[in-house]
Amino acid sequence: MSLLFIAPDRDLSSWEDAIHSIDPNIEIDIWPAIKDKNRVQFTVCWNHPQHLLDGFPNLKAVSSLGAGADHLLSDKSLPESVDICRVVSPSLVQQMKEYILAAVLNIQRNFVHYIRQNDQKRWQPHNHPSPKNLHVGIMGLGELGKPAAKQLAELGYQVSGWSRSAKKIESVNTFAGKDELHKFINNTHILICLLPLTDKTRGILNLEIFKQMDDRGWIINVARGEHLVDEDLIYALDSNILQGAWLDVFSEEPLPDKHAFWNRENIIITPHIASITKPNEVANQIVENYKRALSGMELNHKVDRELGY
Repeated sequence: MSLLFIAPDRDLSSWEDAIHSIDPNIEIDIWPAIKDKNRVQFTVCWNHPQHLLDGFPNLKAVSSLGAGADHLLSDKSLPESVDICRVVSPSLVQQMKEYILAAVLNIQRNFVHYIRQNDQKRWQPHNHPSPKNLHVGIMGLGELGKPAAKQLAELGYQVSGWSRSAKKIESVNTFAGKDELHKFINNTHILICLLPLTDKTRGILNLEIFKQMDDRGWIINVARGEHLVDEDLIYALDSNILQGAWLDVFSEEPLPDKHAFWNRENIIITPHIASITKPNEVANQIVENYKRALSGMELNHKVDRELGY
């Protein structure tokens, strides 16, 4: 039986090496070079071509190459009988904490403006708020959102969090459910999206939300591009409803050359690098779930299709 990797435009040699360092006897295929479709029982995917996974008659389980699994859940051709799982890594959490803190600090201390001023050789100081006067709201209090919220609270920021179900986090004011969303958003200076992508969260970063934030606020999106309504963001920036946006994820990646975001000084763009899965840290999880799938055992870090994560 074989384990199949599907990740277009990625060099997967390091993943193959990491798997074989744990178990050299595992037969690995890397799409599109597949020896025998009938032998494929477990796949590991990232942004795989749609309507591909139903072509493996003996497929038992599929794993995301990262923490998110929306690219798998959105593939309507994936048979219901196929279990979905994902990988979890301490380094993913640490990287996300670093990225979010860097973005918040850059916004708070006006480094975004200073970098732009460098290009113009302009010397102009700007006042900046102290952390205790900066209200940061985090949407999504899961394995990435909760540590990020705790870190910012420990550094003295006013932190609120919003999630599907109620959570308790020390020094963080938490809200839950649709009924408390607007209360959570009200007067937020920096809004950070770390939500899973589901039918209920798609397009949640929209004009209605932006209007409820603090005047001249910022959004940081490190979840999925589909959370954001691009046209609403442009309108909010042009209308001075928002001051800026820090974006690491986009509905289409790479971001097209002609996309309006590229021409905006008040939009900071990074190429989906906030938190990157490292092969040597999660290869053991993939091997374990591969063997569990072959044995008919319950998968680790299994994704609930109804919840979307």
